[in-house]
Amino acid sequence: MSEQSRTSDHLIVSAAEAGDRLDRYLTRWNDSLSRSYIQQLIADGNIQVNQRPARPAQPVRAGDQITLSYPPRQTTDLQPEVIPLDIIYEDPDIVIVNKAAGMVVHPAPGHDSGTLVHALLARYPDMEVNGTLRPGIVHRLDQGTSGLLVVARRSTAMHYLTEQQKAQKMHKAYLAVVEGRLKRESGTISAPIGRHPVDRKRQAIVAHGRSATTHYRVLEALGNYTLVEAVLETGRTHQIRVHFAAQHHPVLADALYGPRKPRASFGLQRQFLHAYRLGLYHPADQTWREFTAPLPEDLEDALDRLRKTVP
Repeated sequence: MSEQSRTSDHLIVSAAEAGDRLDRYLTRWNDSLSRSYIQQLIADGNIQVNQRPARPAQPVRAGDQITLSYPPRQTTDLQPEVIPLDIIYEDPDIVIVNKAAGMVVHPAPGHDSGTLVHALLARYPDMEVNGTLRPGIVHRLDQGTSGLLVVARRSTAMHYLTEQQKAQKMHKAYLAVVEGRLKRESGTISAPIGRHPVDRKRQAIVAHGRSATTHYRVLEALGNYTLVEAVLETGRTHQIRVHFAAQHHPVLADALYGPRKPRASFGLQRQFLHAYRLGLYHPADQTWREFTAPLPEDLEDALDRLRKTVP
């Protein structure tokens, strides 16, 4: 029976099998599971060791109890859709997109059309899909977050960029307005992030979550708000939003992690978070490239309104 026809598997590591990397151990246990598929299951929180979130490189030990949960089988019958895109840069290997707020990056439950992937397939019909619902997607932005992301147009570029991201060599910088005044002009927030224990739509700082580090510096004090630059060392789901909310400085107008009764939204319909700078080594010649995208109009308008409230 294949992994696509089961919903879960439960394993206990024997003494003879101990010491191997988790991802390698699982591919040897079932050679129909590719290592990349195992790593994706781990990234999505579908593999646990002793009821704790797993890491691909962690060594397995005798007696470890491993649980694999398989997501429902997904179709790869993606239909291209002509949707306007703000393309910052393109060549045969990569595309740099300035994603609009409100656009979902790839198909997911409740979002079977209108995603960035559908738009990319219409613009680049020769794009290598390779049987996935996330063709070319190296990293993601939340639906309500605007800004830059890189897309691979061919599998060789995808592999190079994915490995680069794992090695934390990409530079991802965001502009955010957070509530309150930060005590320090710059700092680092390091706290593990994982699925919220009760609310499955949220992430949270949890003891056995995946390591996450956000560096920040204050750009402008705005009364009871602060404009910051946040640079990701890691790229966990909702990382900036979770980290600042845990510091009691939630991102302005964040409906998921902000206060139930926000003080003000300054006309915003989504969180004030924009991926404005992206740096990476190009897969074709390994040269360093940097790209920037200015604040979109809704964030600029909110910032102007906010500045007018400062004495």
